[in-house]
Parts: sequence; structure tokens; C-alpha cells
Amino acid sequence: MTEAKPAAEPRLDGLLSEAARRHGDRTAIRAGSAEPTFAELDAAATRWAAAVRRLVGTTDTVVALVSPLSPDFAAAFHGIVRSGNVVAPLNPLQRADELRHLLGVTRARLAVVTPPVRAELAAIRPSFPHLTEIVGLDEEWPWDEPPEDVPLGDVACLHFTSGTTGPAKAAVLTHRNLLVNAAQVAEAHRLGPESVVLNHLPKYHLMHLNSALYAAATQVLCTDPDPVEAVGTANRHRATHFYSIPMRLVRLAADERLPELSLRTARMIASGGSALPAPAAETLRSRLGVPVIQGYGLAEASPLTHSDGPDRPRPGSVGPPLRDTECRIVAPDTGAVLPPGEAGEVQVRGPQVMRGYLHDPAPVDAEGWLSTGDIGRLDEGGRLYLVDRIKDVFKCDNYLVSPSEVERALRAHPDVADCAVFDHPDPVGGAVCAAFLVAAETAQDVPGAFARRVLAEVNARLPYYQHIRLADVVDAVPRSANGKLQRRSLRDAFIRRRASAPPRHGGTAVSGTGQSAPEVSRQVVAITKFTVKGDAAEFEQAFREHAEFMRARPGFQRAQMVRSARTPEVYINLGWWRDAPSYLAVLESGEFRGHLGRFAELADVEPQMGPVLFGLDPEQP
Repeated sequence: MTEAKPAAEPRLDGLLSEAARRHGDRTAIRAGSAEPTFAELDAAATRWAAAVRRLVGTTDTVVALVSPLSPDFAAAFHGIVRSGNVVAPLNPLQRADELRHLLGVTRARLAVVTPPVRAELAAIRPSFPHLTEIVGLDEEWPWDEPPEDVPLGDVACLHFTSGTTGPAKAAVLTHRNLLVNAAQVAEAHRLGPESVVLNHLPKYHLMHLNSALYAAATQVLCTDPDPVEAVGTANRHRATHFYSIPMRLVRLAADERLPELSLRTARMIASGGSALPAPAAETLRSRLGVPVIQGYGLAEASPLTHSDGPDRPRPGSVGPPLRDTECRIVAPDTGAVLPPGEAGEVQVRGPQVMRGYLHDPAPVDAEGWLSTGDIGRLDEGGRLYLVDRIKDVFKCDNYLVSPSEVERALRAHPDVADCAVFDHPDPVGGAVCAAFLVAAETAQDVPGAFARRVLAEVNARLPYYQHIRLADVVDAVPRSANGKLQRRSLRDAFIRRRASAPPRHGGTAVSGTGQSAPEVSRQVVAITKFTVKGDAAEFEQAFREHAEFMRARPGFQRAQMVRSARTPEVYINLGWWRDAPSYLAVLESGEFRGHLGRFAELADVEPQMGPVLFGLDPEQP
């Protein structure tokens, strides 16, 4: 992978050996009955280093590590690195086809796995001739001396992205990337040898493993998904830091047992992975008396780039950049750097940023800037506020729509327990908001009525282009193993459920069963509202030119424009079309888009209801 060279700079596994040298008799990790000290963990890593060197026979070779949170994972992780090879941690909860993809990308020669995964890997092993060995994480190795004269390549780890917007990619992380970020996180979170970190996460993030080792802090692994149980575990172990994910913290904030709980020794609650709703953060802060902070990172940055501080956390912000880290916001289409307050793509630069993806260095430019694929904005003080993933954001009538912003509005409704918002194709606006809704126990109405009521109440507080036009009520919203929404999969599932369901009267269609709506007749009426921003005469002239263009299109029947007597800057246009294909053909034409651009300069354009399909709908009164 890289040219091996004699070890000169600090190596990642040195974090563990240094913690063992300074605090060897202190507990490194607590997981159930297992409580290895730093010295014991370091010795176990050395045994793994000797075993891996004998099994692989070379250095700078990829070794897959398939294991959940455990002390054995930590020992094997640092042992693989100590052997002079490259560790690739893989999620043991991934399906066989996902595991095939990851193994194919890494071309790992050795896989270190838990017993349940061993049989699954053995079944697919014939597909990977490069995978020469599969060994169990519970193996006992007899060697207690580290391999001698181990040359050290630059690369320490292949860390896979979450795969929420496409196939997972392997971020190439160097020893320096991971060492620097361990120090940055420990500094930002004020970790030291006296710290006890409760890790209430579904997945082993390198940040928590390495920053705790850097600080020689004790790490408590809590695998119980119940956040109330995690609070109890934190108190029993006198945790100073409580790490969790938004999904679990939202559950904790809504739990009826919260008023009876306390975090007696915790100095902070830290949330990461996605945005934590501000109301949940405020509830936890006020009830538990502990600051709730958020951070921002990604696999490509080892992973943390930003973190709020426990002294004065800013609700909604993920904080300023970490030490030696830069952040800027650029226009997604031009790359121009944007001023504070304007939303665009987040770019970061710093010593923790990866070299590139395996077989693809493109995301990091020649100046070291990493395009994150996230939309955000900076305030005047340099704090970052995230809006959404760039692949999740879409345009409705040329307005950018953030599904996360719409989800926040839905979650603020007392009868919504959970939700997911994503784009759905629309013949007028290009795309509109669709949603899966989970009803809270307080909701008493049947699913269809529940969805109609919630959408009416929430849409009343949103601008028209953020209105949720379609919704299905479901029992639960599926998420990835690390609690993230996979909007692309959700959107595809929603579209499959509603493959034959056209928009209904008023532009909103809801369902409690996921069944398709009945067919209606084909005639289309497009209803559009214009709010003129400047000279009305100039707008009317532009509209006359547009009307001549539309009248010449096949399928056009008639149109009528009316002007409001009470609000003269408001115009409403109704256009009748023979059928949907005729109308869609016009919308997709370059000439129509040119007219739309001209209108956008003169007026705010709002298709009030999309195309209304006239006909009998037995579900409407």
C-alpha cells in the first residue's frame, strides 16, 4: 500500500504503550466483568502483533477486524498496527453482501473475527482468494515478545464511511492523522488520567478508543441500548463524560423516568453522528444539570473536526474547529468561499484529514481541503451550524429544501414520536417533501387522520416549498447501526409503496397502510401564485410572453390569470392541460426553465397545489 520505512515518527500503537508505561495498573476498559489494566491491554496487543506478523508474513498488509465494542477489539486493533500492518475495522452487524463489498475493497489477507462472524465469512471465503486466513478474536497466542525491526508504513487504518449516501468507501488514515486527532479530542473534551468515559454508542469509533488511550482515561462500554440504563451505569462507574448518539438522547429526553434521574459525576454529555434537536438538548441540560455539547466529524477526518465546549455550549452548533483545523463554506456549484451566515458546502482542512479514499484521492484537493458533502453555515465567531447532507438537500421550485429542517418541525409536534423526510419527484416543483411518520402514544386518531392532522398543523408553520405533501404512518423508522437515516433507501421504499399514487386534491396525500391511492382522471390544472417583487408592468409583459409560449404547446387547453384586489402584488394563474404527459413535457423543456428563471427575478413563484388531477376520489368527502 505504501513504501515501508524504518519507524522514525510516533506510531499509533504508541498511545497504548505510553499509557501502560505511565499508568500501567490503572483500568483501561470496563466491559461487564472484563476490566483489563493498561499494562494488560498493552501485553495483549503485543501478543496480537507477534501472531499477525507470523500469520501474514509481511508488513503493510490489510487485516480486517470484524468485532463489536470490547477490550479484545482494542487489543487486536493496536496489535495489528504494532505488527506493521494496516487495520480495517468492519461492522459485524453488516449483511453478507455488505461484508463482501468491504472485503473486496480492502483485499484483506487476514480477518480477525468474533465466533458468530467466522461461520459467515467461511461461507463466502471462496469469493476472495486473497483472504488467506480467518482467525477468532478469542484466540490465545503464546508469543509475548513484539516482532523485531518492524518497518512502519505511513498508513495505519482503513476506516469505512457509513455508506448512507452510497457504497461505503475506505478512508486512508495515517499514523499522524489518528495520533493528532486523539490529542485534539482529549484537549477539546478535557480528558485526563482521572477521567472516566461512558461510551454509549452502537459502534466502536476510533475517536473514543484513541482519545481515551491518549489521556490514559478509563473507558466504560455500555452496550445496553436503553439510555436510562446507561445513566445508571454512568453513576455506578462515576463517569465524568457521557458519550451517546442523538437517537438515544432524544429517547432519554422523552422518557417519563427522566425527572427521577441524575448524572452525579458527569461533567458533560456529548452527542455526535447527526444533529441533536435543540429541544432535547435543552431538556437534558435542565433536568440533569449537565452541559450537552455536540461535535462534528466524519470518517475521512479521523474523525473529529469540530466540538463545542462544556463551558458555554451553543444550542444548534457543533462548535468551532479543533486546534490546527480550518473550516470554510463554499458554494456547491462554483466553489466560491461564502461569508458568515450563508449556507453552502462545508470544507475542512487539518492534520487529521485523510490522505484520500483507497484507490481515489479526489475528495482532498491540492491545498488539503476536504469537501465533506455536508451543508452548513458559519457564524461570525467561526462556529459551525449544520443544515443537511448535500446529497439529501433538494430543490423545490428552485428553493433549497433541507429534510433535516423539516424533520425538526415534525419532531416538535407532541404527537410525533419519530419521522424521516426525503424528496419525492413532483412534476411542478421538481421534488417535494415526503415523510414516514411514527405516532406517539398521545396520538388517538387513526393513521390516516393522524397524518392529515399533523401535516396540516406542521405545514402551517413552514414556507410552502417545505410543505410535506405525502406521508405514510409506520411503526418505526429504520436506521443504520450507528443511528443514521439512510434517506436514499427510505425514498426508494416510499416510492415503491406508492408507485401508482398520483398527487391528490390540495397537493397532500397521506396513508396509514402504505396502499396506493385510487386512479383519477387525467386532466391537469396547474395553479401558481406569483408575488411580484418589483414593477408590475414588467412582470405582466414577461407573463404575456410566457403565455404565448405555453399556448403553442401540445396539450394546452386554456389559462386564466387573476390579480388580488386586496393584495395587488399577488397574481394567481390557472393553466388547464389535456393530460399529465403533455404538461410534464413542457416542464422538462429548456425554454420553460428559461421563463421560470426570468419569473424568479421578478416575483416569488409558488405553485400552490402542484397539478390538481380532477376526478372522483372515493377517500375525499
